[in-house]
Amino acid sequence: MIICAKFSKRRALPAISLGLLILLLSPFVYGQRTRLEPGFNLFSVQQDVELGRNVAQDAESKLPMLNNDRVDNYLNRLGKKLAAYAPGEKYPYQFKCVNDSSVNAFALPGGFLYINRGVIEAADNEAELAGVVGHEIGHVALRHGTNQASKAQVYQAPLAILGSVLGGDSMAAALAQLGGEFAVNSVLLKYSRDAERQADLIGTQILFDTNYNPVYMARFFEKLEAGNRGTDFFSSHPHPENRIDHINAEIARLGSYSRNRVNDTGEFREIKRLLQSLPPAPKQGEVQAQAPSGERRTSPSQTEQQQEARPPAPSNNFRRFYSENLKLQYPENWKIFGHEKEFTLAPEGGILRSADNSALAYGVEVSLIEIPEDIRSDIELKEATDRLIVSHQESNPAMRLIRDRGRIRVDGRRGLSRIYENESPVGGREIVWIVTVLRAEGLMVFAFVAPERHFDEYDRAFEKILDSVDF
Repeated sequence: MIICAKFSKRRALPAISLGLLILLLSPFVYGQRTRLEPGFNLFSVQQDVELGRNVAQDAESKLPMLNNDRVDNYLNRLGKKLAAYAPGEKYPYQFKCVNDSSVNAFALPGGFLYINRGVIEAADNEAELAGVVGHEIGHVALRHGTNQASKAQVYQAPLAILGSVLGGDSMAAALAQLGGEFAVNSVLLKYSRDAERQADLIGTQILFDTNYNPVYMARFFEKLEAGNRGTDFFSSHPHPENRIDHINAEIARLGSYSRNRVNDTGEFREIKRLLQSLPPAPKQGEVQAQAPSGERRTSPSQTEQQQEARPPAPSNNFRRFYSENLKLQYPENWKIFGHEKEFTLAPEGGILRSADNSALAYGVEVSLIEIPEDIRSDIELKEATDRLIVSHQESNPAMRLIRDRGRIRVDGRRGLSRIYENESPVGGREIVWIVTVLRAEGLMVFAFVAPERHFDEYDRAFEKILDSVDF
C-alpha cells in the first residue's frame, strides 16, 4: 500500500484492484474445500478420549510395539504438526510405531494413533507418510470410531429405553461389548466406505494446510494399488469407489499452492535408514500368532485358567465414590470403570475379556437411562423397569426371574428389587440382583452380579453399596 501510494491515481487502480482480487479470491477458494462434520454420536468428546486411552493401553499389551524413542518422537512431531490443522476438537494426539512390516495404520477415538513400521518403509518421502497419518487423523477428527459404536448400540439395544444405552461398564463399559478392548475387527475400527472417503478428504486438506503437496496422498494409494502392497491397509480400510478421483477433485477445490512446498526431510530419511538397520519386522499374520480378531491366541488351558480364576473377596474396608448423579461407597480392592453416568465397580478379574466382548462376572453396574421429556410424567417405575428387562432378555434369553422382592427404599426413594438368574461368563449360573429407582432424569439401574455359587459371599458387600447410595 505504501508503494502504491507513490503512483498516480490512474496507475494505482490496477494494483489496488489486483490486491483486492487476491484478498477476495483467497477465502473464496478456501471456502470451496469440502466441509465435513462428525455424525451421530451417543458419546461425549471426553468419553472418546477415555475410551481411546483404555483401548490404547490394551492394544499396546497385544501389539509388537517398536518402542524406539527416535521413531516415536519423530512420529509425534510429524503427527502433532498435522493434527494442528485438523477440524473439530483438539484431542491429546499421540503417535506410536508398531513393529509390523504390513502397510497399515489405525486410529482410536480421542487421538491415539498407531503407524506400522511398514508404512514408513513403503513411503518414498515424508509427504506420503503424512498422507497416511493425515487420513487417520481424519477418522479421529470426525469421530468415526464412536459414531460406529453409537450406531451399533442403537441397533443392538433398541430398548435404549427411552433413548439411552443400556448398562455395560458405563458408556465405556457398554463399550466393552462393542469393542471396549483392542481387536482389529472391533466396531471402533470398522469404518464404512463413506467414512474412508471422508478421512481421505480431511487428510488431503491437512496436507495442503501443512505445506505438503497433497498429490502425494493420491500417489501413495496408487502405489499400494499398483504393487498389490496395500492388501493389509485396504482390508481394514474399505476402499471407496473412485478414491483417487475424489482426492484429486479435493486438491482442485483447494486452489493453487506454493511451489516451495517441502515434501521430504532429512529427518524422514534418517528414520527410514534407522528402521532399515534394525532386524526385519514380522508381517501381521506372523505377529505372535495373532487370531483374526487381533487378539493373541490362547491355549485351551489358558482360557480355562482365566475362567476358573476367582477375584479376591470384597474388602471390608470401603472407599467413597462421587459421580454426577450420586455418591456411594465400594470395597477398596475394587476398581471403577467407565463414566460418571454409567460405570462399573468390580474387583480385579471381575470382568472377563475375550476377543469379541467383555462380560461382568463379579461386581455392580450402575447406569442412568434417560427418559425423553415427553413421556417422563407419564411413565411409572414398574413400566420403565419392565421395558428394561424385556429388552435385556432379548439379548439374554437364558435370563429368568427367580424372585420379585417388590418395593425397596434407596436413599429414601421408592425403588423395585428383583432377583434374576442367567448364564455366567465363568460357567454355570449367575445371580443378577437388579434394583431400579425412577428419578426426574431417568431410570437409575443397579445390577449386582456374581456366580450363583459365590453370590452369598458378595451379598453383604452389595447390600452395603446400596445402603450407602446418596442421590
